[in-house]
Amino acid sequence: MDNIYIEYNFTVTPKEPATEILIAELGEVGFESFVENENGVTAYIQKDDWSATVLDDIFVLNSEEFSIEYDQKEIEQTNWNAEWEKNFSPIQVEDVVSIRAPFHENPNLKYDIVIEPKMSFGTGHHETTHMMVQHLLQLDLEGKKTLDMGCGTGILAIFAEMKGANPIDAIDIDNWCYENSVENVERNNCKNISVFEGEAALLVDKKYDVIIANINRNILLMDMQAYTNCLNDNGVLLLSGFYKDDIPVIDAEVSKYNLKLETVIERNNWVALKYNKL
Repeated sequence: MDNIYIEYNFTVTPKEPATEILIAELGEVGFESFVENENGVTAYIQKDDWSATVLDDIFVLNSEEFSIEYDQKEIEQTNWNAEWEKNFSPIQVEDVVSIRAPFHENPNLKYDIVIEPKMSFGTGHHETTHMMVQHLLQLDLEGKKTLDMGCGTGILAIFAEMKGANPIDAIDIDNWCYENSVENVERNNCKNISVFEGEAALLVDKKYDVIIANINRNILLMDMQAYTNCLNDNGVLLLSGFYKDDIPVIDAEVSKYNLKLETVIERNNWVALKYNKL
């Protein structure tokens, strides 16, 4: 029997950056599918994961800076592929990297990442994924042991392999993300990526030259010691999933572990930070 979903239609004014913030917060409480439109976003959560209080901790809904209205309804499982075909546009980063679905034309850029068009957070549309790709473009990853923590759809791990990283671990706590990452790794013919379902406990006794962590502020702060413990000397730590205003608290935590902030990329109030281990 198909899963039952609860569909929320959010009308957001002004649309940006409120829609991006809303999607990030909804992702943290169990919403797994998002379709942006000209008025805001439609979000989906499985009925089994839903409760009447699911929006109680969505802080942006109470922000005085934005007006957000919504309605909800119960729906049978949607044909996600058809939804993506209508709503998923290909992405290009600095005219070097393309992130697209199989039904999109190949733009013949240097790097081409093909993602199965399913509903998920982490398709590359989100600001943080775009910025992390920008950071990775600037790194020499040849032969570097790499971790993609909170891998989502596997985009960043896949791109790291394309740039020569080897071996690569991709980890996500969400089963759907784990399964989708496995699928996307195979679709992009990656040979050096191992995908795991789990959390920071999997990092015990591991060592990496490059760690990519595109999650959210609270998880980053909670697991920072685990990340830094497994980062080799002279290693690189890339962090995103939070806003410009969060930089001081993130930097204060990372600085405890002998890492120095080198580069900040900002995009619509989201940021991605590059740290070097001294």
